[in-house]
Amino acid sequence: MKIGLSLSRCMRDILEEKVDIEDVLVIVARTDIDPNNDKHWNSIWDGYLYGGLSNPEWAGLEDYEAAMRDILISLHENGKLHQPRQFGAHPRRLPYYWLDALPPNTEIEKNPAMKKAWDNFNIIAGLS
Repeated sequence: MKIGLSLSRCMRDILEEKVDIEDVLVIVARTDIDPNNDKHWNSIWDGYLYGGLSNPEWAGLEDYEAAMRDILISLHENGKLHQPRQFGAHPRRLPYYWLDALPPNTEIEKNPAMKKAWDNFNIIAGLS
């Protein structure tokens, strides 16, 4: 399970299949967007594709607009998109953008308490 800290960089990793969208627990986005609003989407798309950065986040993805929007809508509809700016917070950009929510399986198997917590998490996750 992964926690993302950058909407643009995490979405690119999902598109490029570096990260499976099913492995995403949540993405905490600095971006404030309604994925179903065309005006919002167009602004984000243009900004990440052509933006004022020397190396825009989505450079080279011109042919993948529909796929990127589908990823964003999926994250939003599945409750995997948290947008702190909608609540008045302004998180800063970090040099890394993926965190592992859990230690590697080998560590879980070595620790009985961690194994029990992991098993309980999987039961609850399966119910939701």
